[in-house]
Amino acid sequence: MSKVVYLPLDERPCNYLFPQQLAKMTDLQVVVPELEILGSKKKPADTAAVRQWLLEAARDTDVLLVSIDMLVYGGIVPSRLHHLSLEECIRRISVLGDIKRSYPYIKIHAFNLIMRVPNNNKDEEEPDYYKFHGGQIFKYSYLTDKSERDSLSEAERRELENLQELIPKQYLHDFIERRVVNQGINHYALQLAKDGIIDHLIIPLDVNSQYGFSSREQRRMICRVEELDIMDRVMIYPGADEIGCTMFSHIFCQIKNYKPEIFVRYSSTQGPTIKPKYEDRSLNESIKSHVTASGALMTDHSFETPLVLVVHSPAIDQAGMAEQIPFKDRHRSYFSEIHYRETVEAMQNYLRKGKLVALGDVATCNGGDPVLMKLLKQKGLLDQLTAYAGWNTSGNTLGTVISHFIIISYYMGQAENNIIHESRKFYYHRLVEDFIYQSLVRQDMLENDLPRLNASYYMIRHCLDEVHAILAAKMKSAVAQYLGNIKEGQIRIEDLHFPWVRMFEIGFELEID
Repeated sequence: MSKVVYLPLDERPCNYLFPQQLAKMTDLQVVVPELEILGSKKKPADTAAVRQWLLEAARDTDVLLVSIDMLVYGGIVPSRLHHLSLEECIRRISVLGDIKRSYPYIKIHAFNLIMRVPNNNKDEEEPDYYKFHGGQIFKYSYLTDKSERDSLSEAERRELENLQELIPKQYLHDFIERRVVNQGINHYALQLAKDGIIDHLIIPLDVNSQYGFSSREQRRMICRVEELDIMDRVMIYPGADEIGCTMFSHIFCQIKNYKPEIFVRYSSTQGPTIKPKYEDRSLNESIKSHVTASGALMTDHSFETPLVLVVHSPAIDQAGMAEQIPFKDRHRSYFSEIHYRETVEAMQNYLRKGKLVALGDVATCNGGDPVLMKLLKQKGLLDQLTAYAGWNTSGNTLGTVISHFIIISYYMGQAENNIIHESRKFYYHRLVEDFIYQSLVRQDMLENDLPRLNASYYMIRHCLDEVHAILAAKMKSAVAQYLGNIKEGQIRIEDLHFPWVRMFEIGFELEID
């Protein structure tokens, strides 16, 4: 049995548990550190303990899958808050070289984010000053990069000058200097890839846009990748919390010598060319990256492969994309440029032909599209698909569904019952969280329950017991409504909780009786 030692990006289920759940549907063993050393949100991990754990775990393994953000900064949020010097960061990452020199046969797969510049005034995961100046910092980032690459209008030049006066210099300096250090570590990681320390490196762009600090840093890194002649082992594309799943799938395919082909079909003619919200490139280019990074290939025709990925895509760029809002309030393109009925009937037809069908539900952000999911339920297809995801960003969704799809496709037709069982559990786990919670229950609670508790999206700690009780009741009801008649049996959900004590995500255990 091959063993993979996995150091996650942080302690949330999407990073800590999802790759382990994928591993359960394989004959690979995944070893992770105890949660106690991984920190909590803004509290960084015990990085000394993390390094020691990694050194000890490497003694009898075949593969390391390492989050450099965790190894160096103590997690994804601490990577945005730290005051470490570049020298200290390099000292922390040097453990990878120590491991490679001691165990040269180990394959090291690593990932490290290009730090995000969110366009909002929230300090939930950013420095405290972001609450007051976040939107200004984003716009400053956007306009300074645009001025270097293209040209600014007179109004934009005045706005940039005004921003330089509005943003306190110490805050801008803090934000930029941290990026300099983080970017230094990214370039150091490229050198480790050149030197053969890191065998496979992915640099995900965490919440980025067409212009900005992230875009500028990406360009420099891609140029450096070309200079070092390491394009065969480095990828840079939008993503973040799905990357553990993606890279585990890649490792799985390497170990199994498996290179599946996937046909991608869109619900919108415009879909392949749309730039999704929080990303800097067309959807089809992102999908190429996710499929390649996961260990597969895209094929030109559906008849060439048994694997069909249906991408429920937006038909409008960026700001026009719908969040979880009423259908009637969406951009008009959702009514004219997305064909719900035809997409579902096409899925039904692929299934009739015996193909495996997965659904990447990215037409809306931060949850699946209830319109499509209700139609799938009407057609009796919710328990017929092989894989599904529809959470947070387009990249998060695609990396999750593609990695699951690839892994289970290897076993189809020959799998033992426990492998199929674990795959179905993961599939329904995604339906329950991405569609039922994020699209339905969370919206219901935000509108109808939190106001009377004097609570909000990020403020539920003072009434956590009441919110837990409401969550459990509404989840049970919604699961019964949408998944009460699945072919595998009865879904049971336990240990519902909020990992970061906010409404954004939930954690839970799922069983099928």
